[in-house]
Amino acid sequence: MSAETIDSAETTELNLGESRVELPVVVGTENERAIDISALRSKTGFITLDEGYRNTGSVRSGITFINGEEGVLRYRGIPIEQLAESSNFIETALLLIYGELPSAEHLAHFRSLLTEHEMIHEGMRNSFLGYPTHGHPMAILSSMINTLSCYNADVMVMEDEATFENAAARLISKIRTVAAYAYKTSIGHPLIYPRPELSYCRNFLHLMFSTPNRDYEPDPDVVRALTLFLILHADHEQNCSTSTVRMVGSSGANLFASCSAGVCALWGPLHGGANVAVMEQLKRIKSSGISVKELIERVKQKKEKLYGFGHGVYKSYDPRAEILRRHVPKVLGKLGRNDPLLEIAKELEEIALSDDYFVSRNLYPNVDFYSGILLRAIGIPVNMYTVMFAIGRMPGWIAHWKEVHDSNSRIYRPRQIYSGPTTRDYVPMDWR
Repeated sequence: MSAETIDSAETTELNLGESRVELPVVVGTENERAIDISALRSKTGFITLDEGYRNTGSVRSGITFINGEEGVLRYRGIPIEQLAESSNFIETALLLIYGELPSAEHLAHFRSLLTEHEMIHEGMRNSFLGYPTHGHPMAILSSMINTLSCYNADVMVMEDEATFENAAARLISKIRTVAAYAYKTSIGHPLIYPRPELSYCRNFLHLMFSTPNRDYEPDPDVVRALTLFLILHADHEQNCSTSTVRMVGSSGANLFASCSAGVCALWGPLHGGANVAVMEQLKRIKSSGISVKELIERVKQKKEKLYGFGHGVYKSYDPRAEILRRHVPKVLGKLGRNDPLLEIAKELEEIALSDDYFVSRNLYPNVDFYSGILLRAIGIPVNMYTVMFAIGRMPGWIAHWKEVHDSNSRIYRPRQIYSGPTTRDYVPMDWR
């Protein structure tokens, strides 16, 4: 059911002193209910205040559904568990962008576009040499996505569906090339050309780990693990970076600029950088010699923060974390690695889930708790973790940008409650 078919005839009444105003109620396809206050200011002079937008529905969207109380995540109605079990990243991307699972012909066509656009312009390749080797890959990624618009001027104006699909394919294809080149630049290695015969994830691993004198051949389970990571991160409703993409896109900004802004929002440690914090904490536990039980007590005493537990939306187990929890040991076992950080993580989870302090506060492991260990097993360095998140989230950003673009929505423009000084006079410099 589309976002345009969820209006209700129901209304509710708001009392403001002696005046009353009738407001419409909107009911979603999953029976979510909202009070439409879009006309509140024009009718009453009041606005609502919801700092951080935690209780504000900013859009009507038909892309992703989350039920945080029950631990439900669905892309276009399909449970994340089914997609993780049966789908691949490109099929999932097309589901998010277009609303339906692709036909064999559409999937083959889109894959051909990904292969056609996997290279980046040689001028961009040379641009990587201008970045310092210690430059953060997220800074390079954001900058280079914007730079892509300079070399892809033919898809800056969305003339038709074919133009949009071409732009979407270029972004999804080229982001992995740009990401891998950012990594290669940081370690002083030569940049590797993509191989058109490889799948999406195999090609990325090739770009990351092959050298001119040796091709990297990943284990199929490693490829599957990376595919799973990308699927689980492909979208997550109106989070900070997605809301940023929609906000920028509402101004009429092109797809490349909007997604570049999404990268910047994702960079924050409270958003895309959370799995980095988890890994750093696990490393500190290992190096310091502190026991997990001691750490748990310090957390309960509010002397330390526990990363990777709890979520702003989920009040039960994060379904993505449950999928990764089952998969990570398989990858490590196949690679023959006994990762001490995984053992610490498992002990941390067992203790926390049996402790009433965490259970009563709904502090269950989230996706960040396991995703860092999975990326570590694949061989991805810590400073690339958020970049990996961005690669996975790109289809979701594109889908949300398209939803804004197709709806011809007005530019997003939140209101505020001003709390600064009232009117005062300018004071000349000699009098200050």
